[in-house]
Amino acid sequence: MGSDVSGLDWYLQINLKARHLRLLVTIDAYRNLSQVAEVTHVTVPAVSKSLAELERGIGLSLFSRTSQGLLPTPYGECLIRHARTMLSVLHQARDELKALSSGTEGKVHVGMLPATASVLLPQALALLKSQSPGTNVTVVEGTTASLLPELWQGHLDLVVGRMPPPDALGSFEERELLDEPVTLMTGVHHPLAHRRTVKWADLRDYPWILPPPGSLLRDPLERVLEAHDVPLSNNYIETLSVHVARTQLQVSDFIAVMAGTLANDPAQPLHVLPLALPRLARPTGVLWNRNRGLTPSAQRLLDCLVETASQLKNSLPSEPSPRRPRGKAQAST
Repeated sequence: MGSDVSGLDWYLQINLKARHLRLLVTIDAYRNLSQVAEVTHVTVPAVSKSLAELERGIGLSLFSRTSQGLLPTPYGECLIRHARTMLSVLHQARDELKALSSGTEGKVHVGMLPATASVLLPQALALLKSQSPGTNVTVVEGTTASLLPELWQGHLDLVVGRMPPPDALGSFEERELLDEPVTLMTGVHHPLAHRRTVKWADLRDYPWILPPPGSLLRDPLERVLEAHDVPLSNNYIETLSVHVARTQLQVSDFIAVMAGTLANDPAQPLHVLPLALPRLARPTGVLWNRNRGLTPSAQRLLDCLVETASQLKNSLPSEPSPRRPRGKAQAST
């Protein structure tokens, strides 16, 4: 199916409708006309006719009919990708209009990297709600691999957490918020928490709570431990959940690497091992899509994040410092 450039331009600007965008995304999700007809509550011939009209109007074949179902062509993949973005923009416009008409102040969709934003984001949300009760927030936890595509596609307004390497940012704007020291932590009952001095070799006999492979801290941590001849045993737990890590440290003799602010909860105190770590990752920050900009409600949350980070900086130690019930630790390398 050939394409007339002027006809394509006319169709995209004048005749392409939101129902066409929804049709493309739905077909891509199910790859089967019968299922598409079922979820859209129309007949199979009606779905087939709508797709044929869309392809004829654009002048390009968007899907290939195969034994595995409808598979998008390169043209289809391109248009589907943009259809998702346009539908997301329309949904955001809908949400903002509903908020304005109901007297609320908008909604923000935030992605959170839990291992680094679990202290910063909740406090920023509390500040946001104290200043603007009508600004509502949806928070989704995930990894950089899962959250950044959502940010790019417009499903998220902001992503908060440990910032990825600069060359991975693409079209994302970033703002550094908090340069938290990364420390080695145990529970206060841990055998190493009662020693006056701790050496790297002392870590060899204990299990670990590790960030999963591919996470921002895993490879740098492994390199540091290897440099100090501390092999990782086969006894470990991999998680990004701060709740799981904190709870496990409370009830067992695991060692974990965590951001410094996580040791400051008096309800669940942790012990910081007096072993200096180099900078393992970039600071905690916030990312957004520079091509889309920020809605007023997202900007409001960003301002609260900046203010909260400024307050938290005053509580961060410049050096890893142990907290034990008696005695005074001496740093050992």
